[in-house]
This record gives sequence, C-alpha cells and structure tokens, in this order.
Amino acid sequence: MNWANLVSQMFNGLVLGALLALISSGLTIIYGTLGVLNLAHGAMFMVGGYAGYVAYEATESFVLAVAAGALFVLVVGVAMERIVIRFFYKRPHEDQLLVTFGIGICFVEFTRLLFGSLSKTVPPPGWGQGITSLGFMFYPTYRLWVVAIIAAALLALFLVLYRTRLGLIVRAGIEDSAMVDALGLNVDRVFMVVFGIGAMAAGFAGIVNAPVVSLTPDMGEAILVQTFVVVVIGGVGSFPGAVLGGLIAGEIISITSMINPGYSYVMLFAAMTLVLLLRPHGLLGARGRE
Repeated sequence: MNWANLVSQMFNGLVLGALLALISSGLTIIYGTLGVLNLAHGAMFMVGGYAGYVAYEATESFVLAVAAGALFVLVVGVAMERIVIRFFYKRPHEDQLLVTFGIGICFVEFTRLLFGSLSKTVPPPGWGQGITSLGFMFYPTYRLWVVAIIAAALLALFLVLYRTRLGLIVRAGIEDSAMVDALGLNVDRVFMVVFGIGAMAAGFAGIVNAPVVSLTPDMGEAILVQTFVVVVIGGVGSFPGAVLGGLIAGEIISITSMINPGYSYVMLFAAMTLVLLLRPHGLLGARGRE
C-alpha cells in the first residue's frame, strides 16, 4: 500500500467531509426546526457558487465573492420561504418534496439559461495558491484553507443557533408555537430567518468550494444525494450529527475512490444502510418529528 497516497486521500476526505458537513448542517437545521425536507438545497449550493463567480468577475476579490455568494443565497432563501415554503409547513412531506424539487429544477435551468452549460472557474485567492509542506507530505494550500474556513463557519452557525436567543426561540416555537405567539414573539419571522441561514450555509459552501471544483448548473445534484446520506448517517435534525456524518462520508468517498472510484457511492450507501440497521435514528439523532 502506498501510505503517502493514503494520507493524501485522507486529507482529501477531510476537505470533502468538511464541505458536506456545512451543507448538511443547513439542511438538517431547516428540517429540525421547520420540519421541511428541502430538495432545493443542492441548487442553493450551486447558486452560491455562481453568485460568487459573478461577484469575483466584477471585483476580482475572493473575499467579496464569498460574502456576495453567501448573502445572495440568504436573500434567495428568505424570499423562497416567504413566497412558497411557509405555506407548506403543515402539509405532508410529499408535498414539501415535490415543491422544493420543482424549485430546485427552476434554479438549475435558470442558471443554465444565464450562464450556459460550460463550466466556470474561480481561481483561489493569492494567499491560498501553491502548496504547503506538512512535514510528511505536500498539499494544496487552498484545500487546507477550505477546512479552516468551513470549521469557522460551522462554529459560527452552532453559536448562532444554539447559544443565542434566536436558538431558544426556534426550539420553543417547535415545541409550542401558539405559546410563543402568546408571548409576543413572531415565530414566522424567526422561521424565515432560520430557513435563510440554512440556505446560506449551502451557498457559502458553494463559493468556498468553487476554486476546488469547476461550477456547472447541475453540480448540486450529486452534492444533494451525498448531503441526504450524511443527514441520515448523522441523524435527521442533529447539527453535531451533520458534522460527524459529513466527516465520515467524506473519508468513505475519498478512500474508496483511491481503491476503485466506481465503488465510492456503493460504500457510502452501504455505510448508510448499516447505520439504519443498527441505529435507525442516526449516530447522533433522536426520534423524528411527530
């Protein structure tokens, strides 16, 4: 076995796992707080990448591109929740799946209309170019930055949703929205913000990952499948579970790809099946919403 190649693939798995963790955290937050299964989440990842691309072309600043991509998807997520999603909170999950799937298709085709089907690229910033010596191997500098940036984003997301008044209101609204309304708190507005934050997490991941993988209109499809597997492995509605599931999925895909790329998804779904058999609610999940 080539140990250097194995270690390199493990680092690749860490980068992919961190990316999946951030995207999955947005998806699981939306479901955990609002009970909505959002099949447009992969499209949010793609939209964030393209919004950042447009900002980068206009400013040539990667930092501004990341900020613009994330904020644009936040606005799109809020608008999507206000115009469509809020009418589906109490509808069956089948209706939620259909409407969000349709919205996702609209986003993909509208992006294809604007930018065409050819891939777009965003170069890494100057401070992320080149390779870095880790002592035992050389590794692309920007990929190391991706892990650090996403770790910071996950920490910020955790603090906002679980250590602030917003998080308390969200959890209280889930348990008894009528009582929270009686206390004079606008639960609908809080839920709107939560949906926007969940969408922004995917959009932020999209532009941060743009220097690693080229942008295409259908790039969100594969990431959506992986994200749902991550959520199932970690536990539906569990933020820590999304992080753990993302890291596990990233390593499975990366290491399996080193041996036989054709079996990477097979092993990922095999791991999901094993988790469902041994722990139906996921590694860190609790019983689902009633």
